[in-house]
Amino acid sequence: MDDEASRAPDAALDVIRRTFTACLIYAVFLSFFINALQLTVPLFMLQVQERAVASRSYDTLTMLVVIAVGALTIYGILEFVRSLTFQVMAATAARRLNLPALQASVTNALENGTPAAAQAIRDLGDIRSFMTSHSIAMPLEVAWSPIFLVVLFVLHPIYGLIGIVSSVILLVLAVLSDVATRAVLKEANAAAVDNANDVAASLRQAEAIEAMGMLPALARRWRGKQAALADLLERGNRRGKLFLAVTRSARLMMQMSVYAVGATLTIEHSASAGSTIAASILIGRLLAPMEGLVTDWRQWVFTAAAWRRVQTLLKEAPTRRQTLAAAPVAGDLVLEKVVYAPPGAEAPVIKGVSLALEPGEVLGIVGPSGAGKSTLARLMVGVLRPGLGGAYLGGSNLYLWDRGSLGQVVGYLPQSVSLLDGTIAENIARMGEPDPKAVLAAARCAGVHDLIGRLPRGYDTRIADGDFKLSGGQRQRIGLARAVYGLPRLVVLDEPNANLDQDGERSLLRTIRALKEDGAIVVLIAHRPSVMEVVDKLLVLADGRVQQFGPRSAIAGYITPGGGGVATPARPAAALREGQRA
Repeated sequence: MDDEASRAPDAALDVIRRTFTACLIYAVFLSFFINALQLTVPLFMLQVQERAVASRSYDTLTMLVVIAVGALTIYGILEFVRSLTFQVMAATAARRLNLPALQASVTNALENGTPAAAQAIRDLGDIRSFMTSHSIAMPLEVAWSPIFLVVLFVLHPIYGLIGIVSSVILLVLAVLSDVATRAVLKEANAAAVDNANDVAASLRQAEAIEAMGMLPALARRWRGKQAALADLLERGNRRGKLFLAVTRSARLMMQMSVYAVGATLTIEHSASAGSTIAASILIGRLLAPMEGLVTDWRQWVFTAAAWRRVQTLLKEAPTRRQTLAAAPVAGDLVLEKVVYAPPGAEAPVIKGVSLALEPGEVLGIVGPSGAGKSTLARLMVGVLRPGLGGAYLGGSNLYLWDRGSLGQVVGYLPQSVSLLDGTIAENIARMGEPDPKAVLAAARCAGVHDLIGRLPRGYDTRIADGDFKLSGGQRQRIGLARAVYGLPRLVVLDEPNANLDQDGERSLLRTIRALKEDGAIVVLIAHRPSVMEVVDKLLVLADGRVQQFGPRSAIAGYITPGGGGVATPARPAAALREGQRA
């Protein structure tokens, strides 16, 4: 498996282009024989009329049937092989683009704060469905339609002229249909994507919506957007159906005209009755793909829009991280004049922050709301990319670090704790294959083992999709266990005691002391002074700048001596190491 290619969007797109080009060339080659073999039925009927019926020969009829059955069998095999070719294209697109699209979606959501990036996953599903549908082969059918024109001319030049005129009329109708519907369908597609993202974002706040009676107001907004979307779709569909009706009517009239002309030629002895039947079938086969273009044009437009969105996402959010896995390292945490400004912001949120921490040190970050504390935490764990400067652990750039390797040395508890769909054990193990001993050790370290034991299925309790509801404090403590899973060397905790009671806070302090004793660097952001008694250094942040930084005893005014929540003696870190490394 080309894992590196699957990680790099540019490499993945190059592989897709090469695969698509090769598959399309092969499909075009197969389409020639598929279309040629579709001449079997009209030629069979012509030969039956002119040879078997005219000579009253059963042997001739039998031989014609055998030849026709053999040709149609080959036709079915080639049609199946061509469908497999398109299936290979779809599978390649899914295999090569799913991971880069997911990575790009996460990067886009983090850096641009938009949920629209999730649309790329749905777009890939739509693209794959399109590639396995009959619609994708329609242009190839049109490309080889001249085969039928040649045979029509062989039967009689007038048949060929009717075929040319009919083809031009249907192609003009297809172009007019595109002109009339493309802009409307494109606008409707974009509106549908925006509406889906708005609904998904609102549903994530279902509790607040229900509690504060926001649903009627949101319903009015959604109704307005849905009405606008419905109007666009109605206009596009109405125009499309009009051109489709005209196209079908025109095709039937053209087939009828061929039969009428053929009857005239037969009366005048310029053509045989068999050629009239064959020409009628051939003109229908010639025009069917062109009618299909009008019928399937909407799907082509939507798929093209989906492909452009996927390409744009991959090109605008390329991975800037290294793909080479790095071995876990321990060392100092260093921030060198870090500056960060969110996309679109006029001024940076973090303004030249520098600090250094050694293994075994605990840093407390304090400051007023909006000072940039949570942003600084995200920079420390490599979630955000600094505009200037950098954050380094053991000399390695935290942002550029391969995510899989970084997860072995970094633990992070965000301010808003979100647990994923899975069991408690899977969440603590960061959705990897849970190591039972390491999961138990992390839960005990976070003081949540007894709490989990009281849940319906213990560590196998599912905690998402409504299977089981956890309180804010329970989620925070399980999130803390996830942060310390696997003995990380850097642990960043953003408001870890926001939902904790006194017992939970004591467990938090025991966890921090155990991590400190084990030689981990711990960064703690909190407003309640009780948990700050465990820190070695304090950083006072205001308006994105460092106001004070140094030993806790030297920073006055932020720590209340003996201010409650005093931790009991830490459990020996040796026990934590023994439990997680066993």
